[in-house]
Amino acid sequence: MESPRNTSRGDGLRLNQPIPHPTGLPERRRVVVIPTYNEAANLPVIAGQVLRALSTDVLVVDDASPDGTGAVADALAAAEPRIAVIHRAGKSGLGPAYVDGFQWAIARGYEQIFQMDADGSHAPCSLPALAAALEEADLVIGSRYAPGGAVENWSPIRRAVSRGGSIYSRLLLGLPVRDTTAGFKGWRAPLLQRVLHGAVPANGYVFQVEMTYRAAQQGATVHEVPILFADRTIGQSKFSMRIIAEASLRVAALGLERFRRRARRAARHTA
Repeated sequence: MESPRNTSRGDGLRLNQPIPHPTGLPERRRVVVIPTYNEAANLPVIAGQVLRALSTDVLVVDDASPDGTGAVADALAAAEPRIAVIHRAGKSGLGPAYVDGFQWAIARGYEQIFQMDADGSHAPCSLPALAAALEEADLVIGSRYAPGGAVENWSPIRRAVSRGGSIYSRLLLGLPVRDTTAGFKGWRAPLLQRVLHGAVPANGYVFQVEMTYRAAQQGATVHEVPILFADRTIGQSKFSMRIIAEASLRVAALGLERFRRRARRAARHTA
């Protein structure tokens, strides 16, 4: 189904029209989707590093950042045809921003769709390893907790919360993934399209957990690639207690959904 988008492309034009269905694969197989909110200082560095690290296009999805990130993205797109921009009306959550970006990429026929943060915590130099792993998997996760992965410049409390959240999600949802809250991922387009056709209601950072959970429900082959996750050095972190509370409640709801589904399946088998 087509839906309107307000988009700036590499030619500097601003469009407000339905997304066309793809008529063929683009020249490049890949696109990296980067959602932004107040990342004006980080975005030029990250976008440049991504394009140097991997043969790919870049899509910036900006939520009307008050610091002018959208204008920075437009300038980058005007100078570099591999960069495109979606301008959203306002800040409405990480999940919807990614969904808009994913739908844009699927509509244009990209085969591999990557996602990463704009704050420098996801190192673009890890993209080639994720791309190589995606040749053998449906979903690849840049993992802090796979053997060889690590975090840098985090407080002990932040480490405990992150590790505990991954363990909590992994146990409650039965996920064979060490880093369930990871946001550095690569998707094969057919899997991503199937996942988006299901219910993905999470808005905040728990969106990352839910997408991995929905992929596992689809029987996806999931690989984890170890990465070094470094805390941002420019700008303010968006991590908060509200995010933790939202994630805990949403994962609990998903766990209850999983339990009920298994109970119904068991009842059918014993009937």
